[in-house]
Amino acid sequence: MDPWPYRHLVLRTPRLELRPDDDEGLLELVDVVLDGIHPPDEMPFGVEWTDAPRDRLGTDVLRYHWSVRAEQRPGRWAVNFLVRRDGRVIGEQTLVGHDFPITGEVSTGSYLGLRHQGAGLGTEMRAAVLLFAFDHLGARTARSSAFVDNPASLAVSRKLGYRPDGTLVQVRRGARAEQTRLVLDRDDLVRPDWELGVTGVTQCRWLLTG
Repeated sequence: MDPWPYRHLVLRTPRLELRPDDDEGLLELVDVVLDGIHPPDEMPFGVEWTDAPRDRLGTDVLRYHWSVRAEQRPGRWAVNFLVRRDGRVIGEQTLVGHDFPITGEVSTGSYLGLRHQGAGLGTEMRAAVLLFAFDHLGARTARSSAFVDNPASLAVSRKLGYRPDGTLVQVRRGARAEQTRLVLDRDDLVRPDWELGVTGVTQCRWLLTG
């Protein structure tokens, strides 16, 4: 049995290539993060990880990804796909399945470097993991959420067919902040006009589907 079958998995869209994180790619991702992924006066994340001191942020990124890899279990996983354009890492798209064989449900999260935003890449990379989850893993639903002051993320969800599913309130930078919860059923996905290319799923199916 391959000890790390995720290394074979690749998702390809017209402009992007998504692969589960590896150490070399993570060093590129750190550069993307340090270059900036959101304005300093904004916080799009439920966990305020980008507020870490700059001299610690890179190490925090590596430690987080290593800890996620170490916790992979059959049917209970989080795959952090490094998103590449023209061979260079430009962001990350996460796909999560908790007790996936029973729930058939996934959730997503993502970010792009500031210089790569505004070109529709966020929609393309989210569509990639949704197509992978629905068509190759047999997922039934997908969930997401975004703060109400994050119109870009909410717009991606609308484009792909998500519907509102209530709200949640949390403390963000010491203040009350509201998130919109979103849910997408497999049959409601607004499919793109391109086909997703997938290789390597056979080797890691036992981890993903249990």
